[in-house]
Amino acid sequence: MTYVVTENCIKCKYMDCVEVCPVDCFYEGENMLVIHPDECIDCGVCEPECPAEAISPDTEPGLEKWLTLNAEHADIWPNIAVKRDPPPDADSFNGTPDKFAYFSPNPGQGDGPEEAQTPPQPAPAAAP
Repeated sequence: MTYVVTENCIKCKYMDCVEVCPVDCFYEGENMLVIHPDECIDCGVCEPECPAEAISPDTEPGLEKWLTLNAEHADIWPNIAVKRDPPPDADSFNGTPDKFAYFSPNPGQGDGPEEAQTPPQPAPAAAP
C-alpha cells in the first residue's frame, strides 16, 4: 500500500502534508503535489494533515488513475519537503468538482537540500 494524492489537490496545493512526511516523498507540480509510491512508507501521517482531504490510501477503489499520475509525475517533478503558502485562490477551489481540467503537467518550484534553502550571504563590502 501507498498513499495517493487525488484530484482535490489540483489548484489547492496546501502543503501541510509535506512537513509531516518522515521520508520526504512528496513532489511538486505547478498546481498540485504527488506522492512517490516507491518512497512512501505507508505511515499515513500525511492523510489527516491535508485540509483538502486529497490524500487517500491506494487501497480505496477507483484510485488507479491517480496512482499512475502520482508515479509518473513523481519521477519528473522536483521534491518538496518544506511547507510554503498555498496559492492565493486555494480556498475557492477546495471541493470544486471535476478539477482535472485544471491539471498542469508542469513542474513546480520544489526545494533542494536544506543548505539550498538558506538565503545567500551578502558579499563583503569592497575596500575604499
